[in-house]
Amino acid sequence: MAKKQYAIIGMGRFGSSVANALTDMGFDVLAIDSNEQRIQEMSNIVTHAVSANSTDEEALRALGIRNFEVVVVAIGEDIQASILTTLILKDLGIPTLIVKAQNELHGKVLQKIGADKVIYPERDMGLRVAHHLTSPNILEYIELSDDYSIVEMRVSELMVGKNLIDLNVRARFGCNVMAIKTGTNMNISPDATELLRQNDVLVILGKPEDLIKLELAYPK
Repeated sequence: MAKKQYAIIGMGRFGSSVANALTDMGFDVLAIDSNEQRIQEMSNIVTHAVSANSTDEEALRALGIRNFEVVVVAIGEDIQASILTTLILKDLGIPTLIVKAQNELHGKVLQKIGADKVIYPERDMGLRVAHHLTSPNILEYIELSDDYSIVEMRVSELMVGKNLIDLNVRARFGCNVMAIKTGTNMNISPDATELLRQNDVLVILGKPEDLIKLELAYPK
């Protein structure tokens, strides 16, 4: 199966953070920005980095933007460019369109014109967004520090009927299962022999790179 491809428009702090995180996860990333210097900085990091005006529909077509399953519009201060870019991408039929909003009013406009998800960078950091994009099993991602994060991970089909001893995530991935959530019940000290069920959620602590390996080992 081909790898999912992501296009990120706007290489400011937030956009470059998403692009970096997706690249670290092993995905193909196209970085787009009108600023040549930013594109130069990203050219050695992502799969492709191109300087282009995202409000120019023909320029986006020429980049093959319609081949991308997910496009993240992370344009900075220019709200007009953000809205126009979103409209163009929506017209081009992008399957999943994620757009960064400057404020609540901007966010409401983006939702009305068809953004699939609106992100407020103050609340959603790039790495967290990247995890949500790439792993449908990740319900929550919290950065504790540069070294450690916590994820809430929905039990995948590969985990159902197994227990924590079977999964052995500490030895295999260097991560610790802190709790198991079943519905509204949170089991803080789960029995390692307890079998996991379909709708259970694991609360896992680990280093970001180890959590990524764990997520990729247990896709949906």
